[in-house]
Amino acid sequence: MPYPDLQTFLDDLEARGQLERVSAEVDPILEISAIADRVSKLPAAGDAARPATDPIHGGFGGHALLFENVKGSTIPVAINVFGSYERMHLALGVSGFDETAQRIRQFVKPEMPATLIEKMKKLPQLAKLASFAPKPVKRGVCQDVVHTDNANLFDLPIIQCWPHDGEPGYGGKPAEETTGTGRYITFAGVYTKNPDDGVINVGMYRVQVFDEKLAAVHWHIHHDGARNFRKYRTRGERMPVAIVFGGESVLPYAATCPLPPGGSELLLAGFLNDGGIEMVQCKTIPMDVPARAEIVIEGWVDPERTLIEGPFGDHTGFYSAADRYPALTVSAITHRECPIFPATIVGYPPQEDYYLGKATERIFLPLLQLLIPDILDYSLPMFGAFHNCAFVKIRKEYPRHAHKVISSLFGAGQLAFSKMIVVVDEHVNVQDEQDVLFHMGANVDWRRDTIIVDGPCDILDHATPYSGSGSKIGIDATRKIPGEGVVRDWPEELKMSDEVVQRVQRRWTEYGL
Repeated sequence: MPYPDLQTFLDDLEARGQLERVSAEVDPILEISAIADRVSKLPAAGDAARPATDPIHGGFGGHALLFENVKGSTIPVAINVFGSYERMHLALGVSGFDETAQRIRQFVKPEMPATLIEKMKKLPQLAKLASFAPKPVKRGVCQDVVHTDNANLFDLPIIQCWPHDGEPGYGGKPAEETTGTGRYITFAGVYTKNPDDGVINVGMYRVQVFDEKLAAVHWHIHHDGARNFRKYRTRGERMPVAIVFGGESVLPYAATCPLPPGGSELLLAGFLNDGGIEMVQCKTIPMDVPARAEIVIEGWVDPERTLIEGPFGDHTGFYSAADRYPALTVSAITHRECPIFPATIVGYPPQEDYYLGKATERIFLPLLQLLIPDILDYSLPMFGAFHNCAFVKIRKEYPRHAHKVISSLFGAGQLAFSKMIVVVDEHVNVQDEQDVLFHMGANVDWRRDTIIVDGPCDILDHATPYSGSGSKIGIDATRKIPGEGVVRDWPEELKMSDEVVQRVQRRWTEYGL
């Protein structure tokens, strides 16, 4: 089962040898992030016997870290908590991501019941689905301590990740009447509400601190948080926002999921948790938040006021540019009696966000297959930083089949932002970059097998000619068949005889090799 709160999760990680406590004083300005960045490149704790490059079972990540003595704050900082495959599996309460994917596959089966008996068989499943909804409660440990007039963001050990984060003038950043710090909230759920239907959205957006009660919330134009904000701004109303740290171990993952517009992250969290998330009403804003959270920042976003947010060292490995984003004024900070502050650093992969993204890749495969049934498997390789590249496997059945899949993916949710899509045949292991690149090198004629289109790109892609808009390429790396411009015989790929492979395997075992 997943864990009921962050502290229970950390205790179990320590018992498993997955967490290291740091008792020496550390500075939240750059020092914590520098240590976390270094640790994230080490072989994953507990996986030393596995190759560091094993894409599913090994990997990098080092240990989760708990800094107990943070300069300027009495609150410890936890970082790199989700930074390995094993810790992600533990957080979701599964032995592997495919376990969760199979649960999703059972719930999204498209077959409609045709008879009364089949409908009755569906009832337990529907009742189970209802149990995943958030559960309101009157009290929560997240409100053991309440600060309103004396609420101060600088009482929290908010970190600065990279040297030029928030730096005035860096990268052409314009001057601003209120200069922010380089300190960022990086690992919290940002809770907003659709004013039309009251549905809560949870996103993991970065938040730059400006002073004791002022911050800027960074959300991309296509995110639900930004969509909700535009609705409040149209009405001329300020928007309530809650920034939530910790809670059930499934919550950080649910906040990062690329659900379709209007999808409920809290319902997904309840599904992953196998039970609804308990929610308590905030003290100063009309918003419900997880009762078992460590810390909650409550506040209001002004419909008109913006701040120059950024630059920020991002998961692309580069600084993202500064721009204007909505101003958040803090109305309260609540927390447990002895809270822990979760944080993360993003940058050149692998980092903690890689494992969160890899979980989405595996878990959401059944949903992607509902949209594009041709897909057998796919991979978002580490070097692509989740938007630069996607490897896709299909069972090719007709000419230009790969081109059809590429076109479908360029219109498929978050995958539409992929800068490069490579389609391979069913025998290729898309989790093995070398296998994909070998077949791309072997099977591709660039004029015949590539598609270049213009369209929306990731906002963080600094190479596009315009922000959020540029070109993308699809590459058909499948074996070519008649009807695809092949004018000579396609050679057969090398493969050893099955009989010889079995014979050699018997002798291999016999001699203990």
